[in-house]
Amino acid sequence: MFAIVDYDTGNTRNLKKAFDYLQVPTVLTADPQQLAVADAIILPGVGAFTAAMAALKERRLVSVLQTLAQNGKPVLGICLGMQLLFESSSEYGEHSGLGLLSGHVTALPTDLNVKVPQMGWNQNELQRSDGPFASIDAAYTYFVHSYYAVCPVAEIVATVQHGVQVPSIVQRQNVIGMQFHPEKSGQVGLKQLAAFKEMVSANDFSSN
Repeated sequence: MFAIVDYDTGNTRNLKKAFDYLQVPTVLTADPQQLAVADAIILPGVGAFTAAMAALKERRLVSVLQTLAQNGKPVLGICLGMQLLFESSSEYGEHSGLGLLSGHVTALPTDLNVKVPQMGWNQNELQRSDGPFASIDAAYTYFVHSYYAVCPVAEIVATVQHGVQVPSIVQRQNVIGMQFHPEKSGQVGLKQLAAFKEMVSANDFSSN
């Protein structure tokens, strides 16, 4: 069973439907015990970094998520949930994230003749020659965001161009992030969730 973190943010209904389609049982929970026994943790997110971190702190989930991830629990962050995985964000000031991935979240530039926020479909470019997310190469996924991650090249699986190179999938061993919304990205998005499912089933996160 996959545990979807319940902290009043994120497109949890459609996300659950996507996993239902993939025949993956899910539970929406903020209970540390349920998170601990789950096969994987899904951290969704829509909105502002500061509000999301405040909601996690209010539910005393920050140290829980950090400890579980550090102990090898598979974690998938989606959209804002991916951004929360990083060390910090400059959205409305400087704020600490979960620190599960190296890097900083910063605003998309507004002076490069692209619309901010990025809202809509964009084409992914695979940054690794193979791996479980190889089907993302040249495929389009759906984005809604004004901030993006600046992080080590070694942890970038795929990118899109939106004035700057935006990491669309990142990974450090068992911690994975998707900046796009897989649950809104049709069959392409389902393939990425299926790839994560297979990684969890095989307990194989050796691609990074």
